[in-house]
Amino acid sequence: MFIDLIAGARPNFMKIAPIIDAIKKEQEQGTDIDFRLVHTGQHYDKNMSGSFFEQLGIPEPGENLGAGGGTQAEQTAVIMTGYEKLLMDKPSNLCLVVGDVTSTMACAITAQKMHIPVAHVEAGIRSGDWKMPEEINRLATDAVTNYFFTTSDIANANLKKSGVGDERIFFVGNTMIDTLLKHRPRFQKPSVWDKFGLIKGNYIVMTLHRPSNVDEEEILKSLMEEIIKNTQDLPLVFPVHPRTAKILKNLGISHDRLHMIEPLGYLEFNYLVERSKAVITDSGGITEETTVMGVPCMTLRNSTERPETVEIGTNELLGVNPKAIQPALEKLFSGLWKKGKTPNLWDGNTATRIVEHLKNILQ
Repeated sequence: MFIDLIAGARPNFMKIAPIIDAIKKEQEQGTDIDFRLVHTGQHYDKNMSGSFFEQLGIPEPGENLGAGGGTQAEQTAVIMTGYEKLLMDKPSNLCLVVGDVTSTMACAITAQKMHIPVAHVEAGIRSGDWKMPEEINRLATDAVTNYFFTTSDIANANLKKSGVGDERIFFVGNTMIDTLLKHRPRFQKPSVWDKFGLIKGNYIVMTLHRPSNVDEEEILKSLMEEIIKNTQDLPLVFPVHPRTAKILKNLGISHDRLHMIEPLGYLEFNYLVERSKAVITDSGGITEETTVMGVPCMTLRNSTERPETVEIGTNELLGVNPKAIQPALEKLFSGLWKKGKTPNLWDGNTATRIVEHLKNILQ
């Protein structure tokens, strides 16, 4: 059994790391299974150096397709031609893709055209918003997927609605949570903790990165003003991309409680999240992590591909109207925020279940 594991962006590696661990355990037990870790190079991140791989126990990728930069179409072309050549030189028995980035879609289509079956981890999640590139990637990937590994009953239902048979759907849980639970005891206190005199439960973490929030100057200004105005006297810790920081500076957004810092590593960022009063974000993955850690989360988006974090977990979908921020924060400070619970099978054993299914599929 020779499996390609595809990763194109930092979150992909976090989702694949536990699968690599599970495969290595099988190898130690004598199972004839091997993998090739393929980094498409879609996102170049200076923090994804050896230290990142070392922190999360990820081996250096055996292949890098060098697809960084360019438009989405240009990246797709480079990934598809690069992966096609890789498969022509040495075909695999299965292409396993994770998540919903361009690399996920591009490698799934390429493998299928080379008559190599595709498994999709995080299959079936949907936001319903076709303006999001990720939603197009999800739809296209699942259209050519053979085996669907899902995170929730909601994802299962989405796939069944689209005509996928039960025999191809495997409800396994969430590999992102495997990584979180494995490394939670190793979270590292970042230097900003002491620098800003942070106290557990007495600050708010922010992340904003979606173009609809950060590229529209008036929207970003209104969101920031509402957040600052309604967070009482709590420090706001905002790991921010330099481009967004520049926009905020141009807009004159600053406050003595607003701490805009460089992006943090995985262990440092989650140290802050776990100890925060709440998180304000437009990320999908963070809503999963806050749900498991029991941290109140407010999502500044109109839709989410992870509705279980709202229906079961600690997340609330506020939309993009800045006026929704005040009542949400009043609810938080009055102690009325829901407690939430962890979704089924988000238990740290998802990757083991995936590899068990792969053994049966490929035998």
